[in-house]
Amino acid sequence: MNLILASQSPRRRELLGLTGLDFVVRAADIDETMDETKPPEEEVARVSRLKALAVVREPDDVVIAADTIVVCEGKVLGKPRDEADAFRMLSLLSGRNHQVMTGMTVVKGDEIVTHTEVTRLRFRDLHPDEIRAYIASGEPMDKAGAYGIQGGAALFCTRMEGDYYNVMGLPVCALSVILRTFGLPIWGVRV
Repeated sequence: MNLILASQSPRRRELLGLTGLDFVVRAADIDETMDETKPPEEEVARVSRLKALAVVREPDDVVIAADTIVVCEGKVLGKPRDEADAFRMLSLLSGRNHQVMTGMTVVKGDEIVTHTEVTRLRFRDLHPDEIRAYIASGEPMDKAGAYGIQGGAALFCTRMEGDYYNVMGLPVCALSVILRTFGLPIWGVRV
């Protein structure tokens, strides 16, 4: 049996490592386009499920896939296309509440568990010059909502309710519970 992470994200690799489990990485190549007419929590879950099912696996392998989005004022914010898009996203988040949603799917054989974790955050008012300086750091360019809470955007967040690691892209608490239902020992312990 292999534990497979269907993601190239260095953050997700680091977070999965917290479980103490050995795993391999096999990224899925799928169309991640979301249907804007459907609820974002359903769409992010659907994309995670597609990723998990797209990975080549043996029947006893366990596959973990995740997809993360930011939702603000009803708008879904994925990864920015360019610096102008990052500026638009961060300007939208300035002084507002928003949600980070991670759809996560775990597959073993015919068993499929999909879960969407939601964390609520608020950013303080951001000055356009600090947004530009943050973008110039390069950090926002590969992250949903154009920010990394574990990096420079920690200076923006005034409030958070929910799983911090969800905002980084993998809700490890919920994941550990799911993995245990599949019989995997977390930190070497089967519960």
